Amino acid sequence: MEKLSINACPVCGSTHLKRVMTCTDFYASGEQFELYSCEDCGFTFTQGVPVEAEIGKYYETPDYISHTDTRKGAMNNIYHYVRSYMLGRKARLVAREAHRKTGRLLDIGTGTGYFAHTMVRRGWKVEAVEKNPQAREFAKEHFELKVKPESALKEFAPDSFDVITLWHVMEHLEHLNETWEMLRELLTEKGVLIVAVPNCSSYDAQRYGEYWAAYDVPRHLWHFTPGTIQQLASRHGFIMAARHPMPFDAFYVSMLSEKHRGSSNSFLKGMYAGTLAWFSALGRKERSSSMIYVFRKKR
Repeated sequence: MEKLSINACPVCGSTHLKRVMTCTDFYASGEQFELYSCEDCGFTFTQGVPVEAEIGKYYETPDYISHTDTRKGAMNNIYHYVRSYMLGRKARLVAREAHRKTGRLLDIGTGTGYFAHTMVRRGWKVEAVEKNPQAREFAKEHFELKVKPESALKEFAPDSFDVITLWHVMEHLEHLNETWEMLRELLTEKGVLIVAVPNCSSYDAQRYGEYWAAYDVPRHLWHFTPGTIQQLASRHGFIMAARHPMPFDAFYVSMLSEKHRGSSNSFLKGMYAGTLAWFSALGRKERSSSMIYVFRKKR
């Protein structure tokens, strides 16, 4: 199997890289993968992951909820409950940050289509892109969405969208710098780019270390902090206009992390850790389990 070997930091270009920990794929394979970080800028990434053409099998599990929509187990039911709340919050955030109630929106990595459907219902003209064919079929059957495959991104004209969203997608994309260049081209001059990613400098990431569920190797290639994603955005002509914590994520992530650690009663222990993470993020939002970042083009 061909694997991705990273010899230079994608954020700052430095070749001063060091191994920081070994993480396990608890979802699909049980294999172990190394996390490396850049000694100059601190950016962390998974080393030696299967290349894009071969990583598909690591998503082929009924537990991978963004593709299957499973409700099996208490943790996945909590995921659905929180998602219902977050859909409204995300829609309001888009309208507020874009300074408009409708417009042209591109949702990349739309999964089973819940967010795209929400925005269509609110009057937005939405293009949705998703790599996984089963997820595209789900969106078609349940929401009548015509979700396009990843190849469609090359077919959109420059300056096509007022808003581009990637909800927990950026960490999966192999071609990181090329993606940011494409996003800048597709966005209108006054458009906004909204990116949600896990935060590996969060309270729960520090608490769980190699068992932190949001490392999710090898599906997650990149592990961002507020500082490293800002540096990456700046490299591609964006400025960070706002950042918003996603404190609910800490509960789900902590419960999964307890499960990975083999804890008895992972549900209650995860709820406890999630509560601690919540209070930690109240004082310092950059400690939130996940963050939503809003970017605009530099002028």
